[in-house]
Amino acid sequence: MNIAVAQWQSTPGQPEANRAKARSVIAEAAAENAELIVLPELFTVGYFAFDAWEEAAEPFHGPTLSMASEMAEEHDIAVVAGSFVEDLAATEAVDTPANRGIANTTVLVDRDGVIVTHYRKIHLFGYQSEEATRMVPGDRLGIGDLDGYTFGLSTCYDLRFPELFRAYVDAGVTHLAIPSAWPTPRAAHWSLLCRVRALENQVFLAASNGVGEIDGTELCGRSCLIDPWGEPVVELDDKPGTGIGTAPLDAVGQIREEFPVLEDRRADLSRQS
Repeated sequence: MNIAVAQWQSTPGQPEANRAKARSVIAEAAAENAELIVLPELFTVGYFAFDAWEEAAEPFHGPTLSMASEMAEEHDIAVVAGSFVEDLAATEAVDTPANRGIANTTVLVDRDGVIVTHYRKIHLFGYQSEEATRMVPGDRLGIGDLDGYTFGLSTCYDLRFPELFRAYVDAGVTHLAIPSAWPTPRAAHWSLLCRVRALENQVFLAASNGVGEIDGTELCGRSCLIDPWGEPVVELDDKPGTGIGTAPLDAVGQIREEFPVLEDRRADLSRQS
C-alpha cells in the first residue's frame, strides 16, 4: 500500500478553508498514486486555537466526514480524516460516550468513502494545553481492515503511552495511522517516539503532523512513515508538504518471523503486584 503523510498550516477557527485545503492535498496525493492519506490532528480548526473549538464542533456525520468520504470515492483513495472536533451531543448511535461534550475524533474511510473505523483520542493533553479540560476522552481502540491490512488509529499525545500500542498489536494491527499536532520544542521526542513505537511493535507507522504557528505555538512537522525496523521510509521537514511511501503487508510478517521479539514478551510480569 502506498501511504501519504501530509502536513500544512491550518487557519485557526476557519473550518471551511481548512477543509478546502484538505481537499486539494488529498487530490494531489491521489494523483501521485497514494492509496491512503493521513491528515493532521484538528486540521479543521488548528489544535492550539482552543477558544475556537466549540464553534467548530460538528456531529460525527458532519462536514469533515462528508468531505473525506466524497474525496475518497472521487479519487479512489482511503482517508484518515484526522482529526476534528466532534460535538458528542449532536452525534447519534456511534458508540457515543454517555458524558456529552466535545471529543478529538478521527475516522478512517475506505476508497469507496465507507467508514472503516473511528477513534476518539484516549490520552488528552494537559501540559500547556486545554485539551484535557475541554474535551471528553475516548474509551476504546479504533481498529479496521482496509484492503487486507489491519489498521489501528491513535492521536498525537497517545504516542507517549506504549501500553496503547501493545493493545493494538495484541488485536492484530499491522499498520498505525496517527494524526498529530506536535510542538517544535519537543520535536526530538516526536521523531524518537514514532520510530520506537514502530520498532517495538514491529508495525508500519504513518504519522501526519501540522506545521507553522497556531495561536502562538509552533508545530514541528516531520510527518513520517516508519517501517517495522524503526527506519524512516518517508520523513518530511518542518515545511508544508506531502510524502508518499510504500508499506507492504508482507514486510510485517517477514520481519516478525525473522526477528520474533514479540513472541518473547513476558506478559505475566505485568500482572504481578
